[in-house]
Formats: sequence, structure tokens, C-alpha cells
Amino acid sequence: MKLSILTYPISFLILCSTPLISCSSGIIGTTPIRTEFSQRLLRRTTTEPALTLGELSSLTLPPVETKYRNQWTAELEKGFQKRALEIIDFYADRESYGNGYGENEKRSYPRAMLDFLAGNEEKAIAFLQQEDPQAEKHQHTDGIDYYYCFTLKGQIRKYFLYGKYFNPDYKQRMFEGAKKWTSEDPLNRPHPVYGLGDGSGRDWDISRRGRWVDGRNTDNLRAMRETSVYLMAEETGNEETRLIYKEKIQRYVWALYHIGMGEWDSEVYHGHTFAPYLNLYDFAKDPEVKLLAKAALDWMSVAAAIKYYRGGWGGPVKRDYGGGNVAMGSSSARTFWLYFGDTPLPNHHPEEDTLFFITSSYRPPLAAVALAHKNFKKPLEILSSKPLYENWKPGNSDEPGYWETQFFGNTYQMGSLAAKFPDGDVAPFKLMAYNTQRGVDYFVVNTGKKFVRPSKQPGDEIGQYRNLLIWLRPPSQSNFNFQIPKNSLAEIEDNIWFFKLEKTWLAVHPINLKPYQEVTHKKEKYSQEKFLTAAKNTNNFYGFVLEVGEKETHGNYNQFKENIKKKSQLNLEKLTRGIINYQGSNRQTLQLIYNTLNLLPMIIRDGDLHQWSENFALYNSQTKDKSPIFLGYKQGKLQVKSGGYEFTTEVNDEREVVTSR
Repeated sequence: MKLSILTYPISFLILCSTPLISCSSGIIGTTPIRTEFSQRLLRRTTTEPALTLGELSSLTLPPVETKYRNQWTAELEKGFQKRALEIIDFYADRESYGNGYGENEKRSYPRAMLDFLAGNEEKAIAFLQQEDPQAEKHQHTDGIDYYYCFTLKGQIRKYFLYGKYFNPDYKQRMFEGAKKWTSEDPLNRPHPVYGLGDGSGRDWDISRRGRWVDGRNTDNLRAMRETSVYLMAEETGNEETRLIYKEKIQRYVWALYHIGMGEWDSEVYHGHTFAPYLNLYDFAKDPEVKLLAKAALDWMSVAAAIKYYRGGWGGPVKRDYGGGNVAMGSSSARTFWLYFGDTPLPNHHPEEDTLFFITSSYRPPLAAVALAHKNFKKPLEILSSKPLYENWKPGNSDEPGYWETQFFGNTYQMGSLAAKFPDGDVAPFKLMAYNTQRGVDYFVVNTGKKFVRPSKQPGDEIGQYRNLLIWLRPPSQSNFNFQIPKNSLAEIEDNIWFFKLEKTWLAVHPINLKPYQEVTHKKEKYSQEKFLTAAKNTNNFYGFVLEVGEKETHGNYNQFKENIKKKSQLNLEKLTRGIINYQGSNRQTLQLIYNTLNLLPMIIRDGDLHQWSENFALYNSQTKDKSPIFLGYKQGKLQVKSGGYEFTTEVNDEREVVTSR
């Protein structure tokens, strides 16, 4: 039976500020698997005492010492636990969780563990300890799948948190398999059958890479592998392997604080990296490693908070598949919604990764939540840098690979990206604007041949100064494509494209573009969006200039249009040389000079040359006191001030967490 929390008495939703999974140090031992929670839920009356969500299950975690814990308010915890129940309700009572072939446990294990929380304990435990369908490939680890990174993420929480309910023989087999697995570094150990791999098969096949563990090297897969090997080496007493992986974790957390994440801010994968560090936080015994886990989670929470806005996930982002250009459309937004909320929309498809959030005692810093809620003084510009993708390779940490500009108005946030090279899976620009019913509206540009797939195309150069943006492209490139809300007002006056969103107004000055044409997109997720395409009309540089306004800057939409038409100035006299000058209606000026050597343009903002070499900071708020966020390049000290809360964490050159509060 599903929980259907909206039918419960209001007293049920008056929650205490305790984690969903109790942090009691008590031992459950051999208590019956079925808890009383689901039974009590069925016979609840409004006269019964209010339950806390800690009674949802008899699962327990050790108490969290103060130095590892971020304090939260009762109000935030109430919202978190209400959203957690909605997720459990979504996954409750499924006929099937899926299967365990390959890495399919990335879905099936969390689904089973969530259904356990809904009261279906016997069914869930039976699935979690069933024989792996490819046990013959894992005979060297006693039939337990310790190979696939996505499987490892679930195996860890399954073993440490749910293991008390397993058949003792199965739990012991997991232990013995892990002991063999970590007796040497599994990444350097040839697989008994496939050796070091023959390069055949799909990307995730054991035959492709061999070894005792999945060797793929994205940020999220590395996080799953490294935290899992560490925890099982620690659990089974394989000290040499534990120390190898402690060093790997130290390097990764150092990199976050000094050069950033290679898979930065991904609208798909950010939660996939976060979840395995929740495992490390909850189950590591070494105090230094637990503190490293907290530092990693704090950094990733802050990074998520910058890109999260009312259920949206803004750009620029790395590894963008084009599915997140609507509120609650991004996987990362649907995951971090559990922490941040702040949207009128329900979560119609919560991510399986939320299982790790729900069953963890970790909570983000209060300052990070305030960042996500945009509780700071606006307007605000933040300049950031991002590293190259595989930042651990020699030379890739010498300087940033990308430069980002984010501007936060009172009703919107917009961000753009500059880099020396094209990049097919990076979203170079997105704007999210406040919408009462939908959370946010999106304005997206360069959405590619499929319209929802962004990329930084060859030749693209972008310059931004607060609410002004220039996008220039050389001849012989593709059309420009635009995504706007279907219910927005679109007008063309004096060859300027005006788009009126609920509280935010856009003025687009086309440069050598033909009038846009509306095109059809059939994807249901984008049924409330409109797609426009505009082709170039001359064999010259082409693109557009964007200026954004709102009530605080222009009073009303009609005044915005008049100010744009009368006060803004677009100078294209030197366009053949790739030079554009624009003066906005607010008298700010932005000049872009196209760089023919690489794709990093020369940008002049209010007469000052923007020096890319002087803007290496990972986060640099353009305010006197650097609030709400500052993190210098290779300085390691993250400082956040937002909503009346302050938070600082530092990771030094010795890769130690020296300050955390």
C-alpha cells in the first residue's frame, strides 16, 4: 500500500528535526524485519500521537559528532522529511524493482531499499540478497558483484545499512568477497577471465577493460569506485589497499577545493558523484576520511546551490544531455530538490539517487541552502572557472579550461561560458526566469539539431557583462535555435526580438540572422515550450546581442521596450573583422573582439579589458566582501555568506581538511 501522504492528518507532517533514518546507536539485532510503521499508518487516527519519520524504519546510523555535522533548522528538516516521504511513496509497492544484470543495480537496488522504507521489508530484503544473475563472472569475489561502479554504490549502503536484516551466511559472503576484492588494489589486478580487457563489447562490459573493478574514469564513476573500495578495505582490514584509496580520496577532495570538478555541475551526473560520498560520510571509520567526505559533500552542495533555482538547473554545465531545460526536468534538480525544495512543482520522477540522501545523516550547510534559495543581495555577478574534464591527467590542472559568468537579477539568473575550444556536451548558455506556477521558465540558445541538445559549437564565442551578452559565430556554421516558453509574448519591433516572460523581459538584437521560424518539437517534456530557428542571411559573422530587464531596472515591459529602442546602441561597423560594440539601455557597454587563434574572445566591459588570466578563481563574487561566495584558484578555502549564515571549509596543500564549520 502506498503512503499517499497527502491524505494524512496534519499532525503527521509536524516533524521533529531528526534524520529520516534514526541515528540511534542502539543495536537492532534479530528484531523482526517488518516494522510497525506501515501497520500503524493504516490504523492511524487524528487522536494518536504524532509520529516522527525516524519511526519509519528500524535502520540505524551511528551518532554524528558535531565536527562532522552541519546544523539544520527544524523548518528545513520538516520540508526535507515531507519530500522524502513523497519519494518513498513514489517507489512503494512496485511489482518489480528491475534486475541485477550488468550495472542495472544502479536502479534496482535503490528501488528495493526505498520500498523497504515503505514497509515492504521482506520483499526488499529478498531481492537485495538474491544471487547475482552473473555470479559466474564474480566467482573470485564469492559471487558478489563488486565490479560495476554503479553497482558498488548500492552494494555499500546495502551492506552497511541494510545488512543487519540479511541471512547471516549472505552477509558473511559479502564480507569474504570484499576481503578478497580488496586484498590488492582491484584496479591494478587482472580479471581472472578477462585480464586487462580486450577493448571489445559495450563501454561497461567486463570484457572491454577487464580488471577486478570497473575502470571507467568519469568523476561520478571514479567516486563510486574509490569510496567503495576504501570502505570495503577498511571493513575487512586490508590496510594497504585502504591507504591507497585514502590517498585517492584526498587527491579528489583537494582537487575540488583547488581546481574544481572535471564533470562540473552536470545536469545529469552531479547527484551520481554526490551519492557515493554520502556512503563515505556515513560509514567511514577513519576520522580524517569522514572529514574529507564531509568536505566533498559541502563543496558539491554549494556547487549545486549555485545552479539550482526553483526546481531548475541553470547553465552553463558540463555533460548536458538536453533533458533538463524545463523546471524539474534535470536529473540533478530532481535529486537536490530533496534538500532545496523551493518550487511549486511536484517531483513527478524522483531520482533513485535520493535513496542515499534519505538514508544519510548528512545535511548541507545552511549557507548552501540559502544560496540555492538565492537569499542574497541582488543584482549580483559571479565569475567562475572550471577545469578540463580529466583534471587528474598531467597538464590538465595547470590552468582552467572554461570561464563562466553568472548574473543573478531579482527575477532571473543567466550564465554563459567562454573556452578556447568547442565542446559537444557542454551547455554554453541558459537563462532561468521566475514563474509562479512552473517555478522557472527557460530561455535556451544553440540547442542543436535536436533543439534540446546544447553544445558549444565550433567557432562560437560568447561574451557577457552582467545582463548583457554577445554571441558571435563565423560564416559557414549552422542556424541559431532558441527555446522560449510557449505562453510568452513574442514581438518584433525595429528589428529587435522582444520576449515577455512573467517577470523577466528579453531583447534580442539579431546580427545577420533571417527572421526566426517556429518549429515543432514532439517531446512531451517540452510540450509547453516553443522552438525557433533563425538562419544566417549573409556570408559574414552572425549571431545576436541579448539584454535582459525586469521591473527593478525598467518599471514595466512597455518601458523596457522603449528604453531598448531609444537608448541601446548596437555598432556593427567592424563586423567583418569580428568586432561588435553594444551599449545597453542602462548605459553599460560590452565589446566583443573575435579571436581567430582560439575561441577565447577579447571582452571589454565598460571600457575595461577582461583579463582571462586574472580570473582563475573557482568562485568570485563581484562584491567588495566577496559575498555570497569566494574560492580562489589553488587556494583551497571556500567561503560562503548567504541568508545570514556563514560557512568556511579549507583543504590545504597537504590535502587535509583544516577548517570546517
